[in-house]
Amino acid sequence: MERHPYTAAVLGLLARIEETQGPVIEQAVEAIFRSLKGGGILHVFGSGHSVSVAQEAFHRAGGLVPVNLIHEVMLSPLTPPAISGRMERVSGVAAILLDRHDLRPGEVLIVVSNSGINAVPVEMALEAKRRGLFVVALTSLTHSRAVPARHASGKRLFEVADLCLDNCGGEGDAAVAYAGWEGKVGPTSVVAGAFLMNRLFSGVVERFLSEGLSPPVYMSANLPGGDEHNRRLEERYRGRIPLL
Repeated sequence: MERHPYTAAVLGLLARIEETQGPVIEQAVEAIFRSLKGGGILHVFGSGHSVSVAQEAFHRAGGLVPVNLIHEVMLSPLTPPAISGRMERVSGVAAILLDRHDLRPGEVLIVVSNSGINAVPVEMALEAKRRGLFVVALTSLTHSRAVPARHASGKRLFEVADLCLDNCGGEGDAAVAYAGWEGKVGPTSVVAGAFLMNRLFSGVVERFLSEGLSPPVYMSANLPGGDEHNRRLEERYRGRIPLL
């Protein structure tokens, strides 16, 4: 049976990520592991539809417990795009958001932005680095390199982060074209972003186990004992994660 074009696009995309991003993934894994092993917290941020990727990292069955989601509804699709899309371009917002969180030198922040050109994700990376954090960008290099920055510095997210994970998506995010129509359908950034986030977390768990340590991983709350297991782990980090 012939694969649907979107299925083929996603499978090809995930294969490209696996083929090209291995070394960068391992560097990010090591940075996150070192921070968590030392008692740190992993911070994640996304705006627009990239919020979905950041949310995938937070409070997730099979995911890491010490994850702080830096979340603002006004920058998400839950706010009308006429507002949220404009807010993402406003300088100064990132510093205001970060002031509400306990960020410590040596910890890691993952900034998710498919285009990587708007003021908020760029300033999120710059401000976090100023505060001593190691910043990992999760972005589309193809898209970002094809369009001008909207930040006053003229820089895009991949140019200011310490490390860049490429989601391998194309310009405009959508991946499927049809003959006789000039547009495309089928965005891939959320699929690729969720894959990369869980690939990172799996690698971090492997590092914990390689040193004989118990990884702080959520159980499903819908399995027997899940609630109790999760509460015990959350107590270690509750003071650092506002959404808990």
